[in-house]
Amino acid sequence: MTLYETIVKAQENLAGVVVKTPLQFNMNLSEKYQASVYLKREDLQQVRSYKIRGAYNKISHLNEVQKENGIVCASAGNHAQGVAYSCQLLQIQGKIYMPKTTPKQKIKQVQLFGKSFVDIVLIGDTFDDAFHAAKQFSNENQLEFIHPFDDLEVIAGQGTVGLEILSEKVPSIDYLLLPVGGGGLAAGVSTVFKRLSPNTKIFGIEPEGAPSMQHAIYQNYPITLNSINKFVDGAAVKQVGNETFSICKNTLDRMVLVPEGKVCSTILQLYNEEAMVVEPAGALAIAALDFIQDEIKGKTVVCVVSGSNNDIERTEEIKERSLLYEGLKHYFMIQFPQRPGALREFVSDVLSESDDITYFQFIKKNNRDVGPVVVGLEVKNEEDIVFVKTKMQDKGFQFQYLNEKEPLLALLI
Repeated sequence: MTLYETIVKAQENLAGVVVKTPLQFNMNLSEKYQASVYLKREDLQQVRSYKIRGAYNKISHLNEVQKENGIVCASAGNHAQGVAYSCQLLQIQGKIYMPKTTPKQKIKQVQLFGKSFVDIVLIGDTFDDAFHAAKQFSNENQLEFIHPFDDLEVIAGQGTVGLEILSEKVPSIDYLLLPVGGGGLAAGVSTVFKRLSPNTKIFGIEPEGAPSMQHAIYQNYPITLNSINKFVDGAAVKQVGNETFSICKNTLDRMVLVPEGKVCSTILQLYNEEAMVVEPAGALAIAALDFIQDEIKGKTVVCVVSGSNNDIERTEEIKERSLLYEGLKHYFMIQFPQRPGALREFVSDVLSESDDITYFQFIKKNNRDVGPVVVGLEVKNEEDIVFVKTKMQDKGFQFQYLNEKEPLLALLI
């Protein structure tokens, strides 16, 4: 069978297992971008992401011996939950490898979905550590390894998202925006659209700090990135799959990279304006609208919201990254005069009424004339910081702007 035919079969296989998630018209986004924007709400799926589709489709196709022996997977997030829930539904024993650094909330969710049918093994500090350990255990014990994306049955399961989108009564879709991590969702859904809606432009959306598919397409093979920004954890991989790359290089019309800070702003926007809770990878497609807004005016656009498994402990980090990206939060290392009244002068002579000190770290007073102080400021408008810098220079405050020194900022704050 062709991959498209395999996807059609997968949809039959998933009947009664996955939720047919809604394709919702979004009024606020449509007005903002002067387009008809629809959201495919995979964040409303059984395990709050589309990953159940590929995991169940793959596991259910194993032969009886493989099912009896059990399966192995490695994941720090949505794939683990999809595999766990599939194991419970099919009553198959699964061993799920996760990094020791995985938040307790995610570990609890995996156990909740898998119940007594899964064992969780915490090993290593990174996903790569867990992945290699899981593969080694799988090989040594001849157990089936359920890959998170680089498997045709997994790709076929994810591709059913495309069949559902095109089954809805909406105008002809001009643009389809797909989040890309390893490439399973993009490979499956783009295959469906190239067959049933060939005039739709398909954009793959990656986090700026993990442009694995973009580099693979540019180099014409799936290279391994030396390092990545792991913030958008559901879409941050060092290397896309061989199978997914071979499909996506022919089906994706363009790759769009989105800064992690913009992702954070989108997460907060969706929560405040739409009452939607999405994870960073789930916000990718919507965040990308800003970067193609001139192109999509008057068009019909579908964004796939891939998941909502967001850790509440990340909220403060998300707010911070958003403010930094929007130009509203700024950090300085300032040389303060070592005398009484210096701070009062800084507040009255440098800051305006709308500027807020959100961080102030003074190490200790010494015998020198000046001493370093780390100051965090939140301003009302992005351009306000220009006046703050000018006033500091005029008043003789020596300073370093830490926003442009990310390693130092990460160390100090």
